[in-house]
Amino acid sequence: MRKINLIVIHCSATRADRDFTEDDLEICHRRRGFNGAGYHFYIRKNGAIKTTREIEKIGAHAKGHNAHSIGICYEGGLDCQGRPADTRTEWQIHSMHVLILTLLRDYPGCRICGHRDLSPDLNANGEIEPEEWIKACPCFDVKAEWDG
Repeated sequence: MRKINLIVIHCSATRADRDFTEDDLEICHRRRGFNGAGYHFYIRKNGAIKTTREIEKIGAHAKGHNAHSIGICYEGGLDCQGRPADTRTEWQIHSMHVLILTLLRDYPGCRICGHRDLSPDLNANGEIEPEEWIKACPCFDVKAEWDG
C-alpha cells in the first residue's frame, strides 16, 4: 500500500464554455506520453466525480510529488476568453469538498494544496508567491479553503 501524505488539486485548464470529459482527459494525457489520465479523480462541471486512476497506482500530475500523493482535477480553470479563473460550479465545489473529506478519513493528516503551491520558492522566504508560480493551476487558492 502506498503511503499518501499529499492531496494535490488541479484544473484541466479548459474553458468554462466548453466541455472536457474524462475521456478527453484520457486522450490528452495519452498524447503527452502518459499511460492514461495522470489524476486519480476528475470532477465534471455537474459535480460528477470520476475515478480516472486507481489510488494505489502512482499518479502523473505533480512532478517530484507523485509517489506519495493523490491528484484531483476539476473540469475548467479558464474563463470564456481563455484566462485563468476560478470557474468551479457549485456542484464541483461541493463534490470536491466531499471527496477531500472522504480521502482525509482514509489518509488522515494529508497536506492539501494546489498544483501551483508546489512551485519552487525562488526567493527562499518559505512562501510560494504568485510571481513564483510555474502555472496558475488550479486557479483558486486551495490553502485559503483548506487551512481555515
